[in-house]
Amino acid sequence: MAINLEAMRAKLEQSKNPKKAQGGKNSTMWKPQAGAQHIRILPTADGDPFREFHFHYNVGKNPGIYCNKRNDGGECPICDFASKLWREGTETDDQNLKNEAKKLFARKRYYSPVLVRGNESEGVKIWAYGKTAYETLLGYVLDPDYGDITDPQTGTDIKLTYTLASGPGAFPKTALQPRRRPSILCDDAVGNCEELLDSVPVIDKLFDVKSTDEVQTLLDGYLSSDDSAESSSNETQRGKQQTGESVDQAFAAFMNDE
Repeated sequence: MAINLEAMRAKLEQSKNPKKAQGGKNSTMWKPQAGAQHIRILPTADGDPFREFHFHYNVGKNPGIYCNKRNDGGECPICDFASKLWREGTETDDQNLKNEAKKLFARKRYYSPVLVRGNESEGVKIWAYGKTAYETLLGYVLDPDYGDITDPQTGTDIKLTYTLASGPGAFPKTALQPRRRPSILCDDAVGNCEELLDSVPVIDKLFDVKSTDEVQTLLDGYLSSDDSAESSSNETQRGKQQTGESVDQAFAAFMNDE
């Protein structure tokens, strides 16, 4: 199916103007190596190969917790707790509280199905990336010089250059450049293109979506752990070291403990 250009325009606008917005299976995931590599972003049945999801990070040693509220409109104890921290920090002008809240807020991550050139035999992979790469890719799609870069016959491979973080506090960088000439997705070395496209996974189904109770348990464990204490100020440490309490109890104790 051809890419949905109207959806891509809306997604780019939403990413650049977030205030206007409404609110796995690891073997499938792909992470670029340092240096240059070439990928082909694959078309999807719904015409949207650039998907965004929200996750909570900095909750103990969990690599990322799927946010049921921001993704699906459900309940999320982490969102609720972070909002309480932010409101209290704003009302009391406590920057420590606001910093703790920001660490827990859900963050966007973007996902696309890709074929890694030179490693086609490994099949379709899912690439996770950040906002800058997301907006760059949508910009190419909406540029008539490139158009539908995912089209199997007239699409374009992307040169991805990944630079590791240069030191503490720095972030890795991803540079993206479409090849000058379009190319077909599948040649004799790749094999059956129809089978390849049929194997593109539904990205929504790749994540470990936990129940509200399971997320609550993870948050409670974080609030009572050494990880939480080490990342907090002296004031927030006292509130988070209430072992075995619910989020509301930990929050109340934190607020009332002078």
